[in-house]
Amino acid sequence: MAINPTTVSLSSEGLRMQSQTSSRSVRLLLGAVGVLALGILPFVVSDYLIFQLTLVLSTSVAVLGLNLLTGYNGQISLGHGAFVAIGAYTAAITMDRVGLPYYLAIPAAGVACFVFGVLFGLPALRLEGLYLAIATLALGVALPQLLRYKRIADYTGGVQGISVMKPEAPLGLPITADQWLYLYTLAVALVCFLVARNIIHSHAGRAMMAIRDNATAAVAMGVNVARYKTITFGISAMFTGMAGALSALAVQFIAPDSFSFAVSINLLVGMVVGGFGQLSGAVFGAIFNHLLPVVTEELSKNATLAISGLIMIAFINWMPFGIAGLVTHLTLRIRAALQRRGHE
Repeated sequence: MAINPTTVSLSSEGLRMQSQTSSRSVRLLLGAVGVLALGILPFVVSDYLIFQLTLVLSTSVAVLGLNLLTGYNGQISLGHGAFVAIGAYTAAITMDRVGLPYYLAIPAAGVACFVFGVLFGLPALRLEGLYLAIATLALGVALPQLLRYKRIADYTGGVQGISVMKPEAPLGLPITADQWLYLYTLAVALVCFLVARNIIHSHAGRAMMAIRDNATAAVAMGVNVARYKTITFGISAMFTGMAGALSALAVQFIAPDSFSFAVSINLLVGMVVGGFGQLSGAVFGAIFNHLLPVVTEELSKNATLAISGLIMIAFINWMPFGIAGLVTHLTLRIRAALQRRGHE
């Protein structure tokens, strides 16, 4: 009996599509279970751990913003802590001085940082690589000094900073302020990650990565490099600013000393360790950033930055795609092994 090659090809294609659909369904199911677990978590742990988890979520959004800029678009930033500060101060000032509710102050912080990011990104178009890194470094170092400036101290609080009230649960929900802020932060983080995922898988995301890989080739393919670089800088700053606003609500206090150059370095370390150019890497990076001080402070309070630097060098050399890349690699190997066993 003769075998029709076309029939075999269609059958193989059907099996492949069925496998992809099954894999997508599994990912969606695991994602739903993960979100449900995260939603239940604040009701089974202590208030202190809820506070720490809230900071992890806000930091993951900040690392996500930096990853979009550096990991997916190839623009190096050493001063993204400045946008964390701008977002935190925007939320604090609009809440404390203007009386804006927190659920409007967070988007306001994102919009303000998007505008600042675009304005900074326009002149930065002339800079690449090391020169852009130095420019962003200057921004990160200069902003804390500017926040101390006496002529704007009525708004920023000067060296005394600004106290921020933690929002209470709405509609009389029988949960604490810490639990509500965690759930609110979780919701914002999920939206940010969903938006980032949609951007990466869109035409704009492909253009961003084309610029990262080879800007000259991207121009030859009709990509407007200036526009995509500027918009990416704005979106990256927006995510980072919203993260800064969320962290300000959690900590309930901000001051210029809260946004030293170490904030920018921690975001960079989180991106490299979590996974360069990997959306899930932002979560791993945020967890790493909050676990590392707990471990290193037992050795020395000044050891965190030094150890962070050593770890970043190690990851760049031996694990360039970070923890997320390692997890993806192991998942693919396990899946391939299971498929081989199934064929046997």
